[in-house]
Amino acid sequence: MIDDRNKTFDANNQKLIESMCDRRFGIGADGLILLQSHENADFYMQYFNSDGRESSMCGNGGRCIAQFAKDLSIVNETASFFAIDGEHTANYENGLVSLQMMNINQVENRENHVFVLNTGSPHFVQFFDQDVDSIDLVAEAKKIRYNSEFAANGINVNFVSIHHEVLKVRTYERGVEDETFSCGTGVTATAIAYNLYKKDDVTKHHFQIQTKGGNLSVNYLFNENKYTNVFLQGPAKFVFDGEIEF
Repeated sequence: MIDDRNKTFDANNQKLIESMCDRRFGIGADGLILLQSHENADFYMQYFNSDGRESSMCGNGGRCIAQFAKDLSIVNETASFFAIDGEHTANYENGLVSLQMMNINQVENRENHVFVLNTGSPHFVQFFDQDVDSIDLVAEAKKIRYNSEFAANGINVNFVSIHHEVLKVRTYERGVEDETFSCGTGVTATAIAYNLYKKDDVTKHHFQIQTKGGNLSVNYLFNENKYTNVFLQGPAKFVFDGEIEF
């Protein structure tokens, strides 16, 4: 994550971004995020996958950049910023960052407990009776991500199992082309898909979600087949900082 308000970073240098994200010869990351100035909001979030290509919205990245902006004293109690999918707001409470996601008006309900939707990034969500830890995620997800329907643009693949009303999610992320330990747009897609999976007409929803990277929660309102006031909540913890020469 880079403070790029002075526009000093070469965002067009795909090889540079890819090398920085390399876990053996670079810093190591699932992606790179630039915090930039924006005339109509507190800042702008530009996100790149680890392959160096600019990508669609990253939910956990949105929570992290909101915390980054607070650490830089750009914002105080709330944040308003733009990303590739539009405007977002973030709130801070008790060490958690709550990020408002885009409204969802369309979810494709397929056979075999499969749902396809876009929560800022495209997602394939499938529910399983077995524990998803017993599934070879990368091998099985690649069959979906690279099939004739999705190969051209790619799709993120989420496998889900349910344990005592907690949704356990594993995600294969396009651009990373591997399992990512926590995907914010993925868990948001999972929580929304679960509403259709359960055939639940309750208006207000709150879900606890477990990923390998930690626990998150998703809240939203459901009315007339529309999902609004969608919030992704979880911690965003500082790990380290440093300098790099380009």
